Amino acid sequence: MNRPFFGGSVSAVLLAALFYLPLAMADGLTLEDIARLEQVGQIAVSPDGERIAYTRVVPRDLSTQEDGGAFSELHVIDPEGESRVFIGGEVNVQSIGWLPDSSAVTFLDQRRSDEHTALYKLPVAGGEARRVATVGTGVQGYSFSPDGEQVALISQEPDSDELKAEWDKGFTQIVYEEDWKPRRVWLVDVDDPGAEVDPLDIEGSVQRVQWSPAGDRLAVAVTPRQLVDDTLMFQRLRILDLDGAEVGRIENPGKLGDWSWSPDGDFIAFIGTESIHDTREGRLMVASGEGGEWSNLLPDLEGHVWHVDWRSSQEIVFISYEGVEARLGAIGADGSGEETIKQRDGLIFDLLSVSDTGRIVLGASTVDYPREVHAFEGGSVERLTVSNDWLAERELARQEVVTYSARDGLEIEGMLVWPLDYREGQEYPLILAVHGGPEAHYSNGWLTTYNLPAHHAAAEGYFMFYPNYRGSTGRGVEFALTSQGRPAAEEFDDLIDGVDYLIDRGLVDGDRVGITGGSYGGYASAWGATYYSERFAAAVMNVGISDKIAMMGTSDIPQELYLVHYLSWPWEDWDMYRKASPIYYASQAETPILILHGDADPRVDPTQSRILYRYLTLQDDPPPVRLVLYRGEGHGNQRAASRWDYGLRLMRWMDHYLKGEGGDPPDHRLDYGLE
Repeated sequence: MNRPFFGGSVSAVLLAALFYLPLAMADGLTLEDIARLEQVGQIAVSPDGERIAYTRVVPRDLSTQEDGGAFSELHVIDPEGESRVFIGGEVNVQSIGWLPDSSAVTFLDQRRSDEHTALYKLPVAGGEARRVATVGTGVQGYSFSPDGEQVALISQEPDSDELKAEWDKGFTQIVYEEDWKPRRVWLVDVDDPGAEVDPLDIEGSVQRVQWSPAGDRLAVAVTPRQLVDDTLMFQRLRILDLDGAEVGRIENPGKLGDWSWSPDGDFIAFIGTESIHDTREGRLMVASGEGGEWSNLLPDLEGHVWHVDWRSSQEIVFISYEGVEARLGAIGADGSGEETIKQRDGLIFDLLSVSDTGRIVLGASTVDYPREVHAFEGGSVERLTVSNDWLAERELARQEVVTYSARDGLEIEGMLVWPLDYREGQEYPLILAVHGGPEAHYSNGWLTTYNLPAHHAAAEGYFMFYPNYRGSTGRGVEFALTSQGRPAAEEFDDLIDGVDYLIDRGLVDGDRVGITGGSYGGYASAWGATYYSERFAAAVMNVGISDKIAMMGTSDIPQELYLVHYLSWPWEDWDMYRKASPIYYASQAETPILILHGDADPRVDPTQSRILYRYLTLQDDPPPVRLVLYRGEGHGNQRAASRWDYGLRLMRWMDHYLKGEGGDPPDHRLDYGLE
């Protein structure tokens, strides 16, 4: 295969022409369209099944609004199926739920009069939202007692007056990983929220609380410390009486996902692991409501369960991801009677809420639209909301599920988004989109986001390919473990094998292949630009890894990295860590690489991007390289301005090196087009 052409320079006229190309061809999605996409954020069906509360995520319009994260509105669907806005505009409604009697929607918010986040309720019959209570440094989670007379509130332990006095004098130093404060639980009387109440004396830090259906116990997920590593790896379920005394425990190993009491309180269903070394929670477990041993209800599932609820005291409802599709299923608490309630290719469920009456409400996307509210009614799934009616006016690209064999014969799946103007026999440029994790996967639903703009790329004449390389979820625990302890080995070879599969089909021009992704996908992008440099004509690395040794020492998840990824510490295998680091191959890099990173990222420290940038620029004949740091952003961009900047830079870099003449990078400044 010929090596990509990187030499020479582009004339000022050509650069200007490339820069001012329209953002998309006729009828396809533009980057502006992607920036204004709305979608459903959370869902909660009322206990009586009559109404559905949901949040709608609304991006900011930078031409008229200040920069910041997306807004989150509260909407409610009434018994007739009509949806209306309960709280709209520039608001940030979170953690929605219901009072036990279905009379009011509950939510967390920090309104103008609030010093901290508070719990609110909004009657469905009409009226204003009323504050229920707040404690500590602001409410971070809640659960009502079955009679609605009390509420369990989670909040971080407040700062002492002595500490506040020290801060006022300038003593604001950080004692790294030692000055954390636990999250506590307060039981507050709804009719007397201002009464002095002490938090329950619970060992550890509480991440979630749920009142038992009988009202006599609390189930809590606790961690030893309020550190990210602990919340990822060491959440454990504890059963408490209302005084905070432990009356039972479930010793779930490893990662803990969704969990819920059965309606009669006899059981707790939860999503967990059988080993602390499982890369991702995904096994459906059930244990007694008193604690004790747990059972794996789906031991042979070649997929991952990520959502669970109860339809009755004896029947669990779940969503499992199997391959690139999703399945709504049910099973008895004793493991009997497993059934598929609904599975339809291209309908990807990713939110679940079940009423006391057994009504099932879902969040789901398809290849044609982002997440919307759906309900399972009479044997079928009905879409109840339309967040982007203007999408009907856009031509969307074909999305194909593809399967190919890796070089060792392992079967790999992925999604291929086709160019809108595809013509038989013509080869097109390709953007390879690599997911993070690697314990994640792409499903056959809506794939277009600000950092992976599939439908816009299709409108611009690109293929975009989303492979679920080995180590991905959705294929069962064993498949997810296939890359464990072997970073950047067969898992990244799978990516190259996928590209070759598309080249062999006559679809892709092998000299015009780009790679991009975030986190572990950013790691893959750095690997593609260094180790596999001869295969990629452009790379865009987002919050990615370049030095495995430094990564272990600067990330906020070292235990997670050790237990489920590397299975060794650097001092136990320096050679593996070194050879799995893209900087080790900096001298052979020729791929133009755009490096993007939030400068406040605690997961993958921005030094990972700085190191790669520096090593590449210090070469005698360095490839084109640019480093962009986003102020205040963490592990992925949240602000509208940094998302818009990201999308523009990504596509301009790909256009310049996959469709233009390449050479020196385009001007570092952008025309944001906001006037």
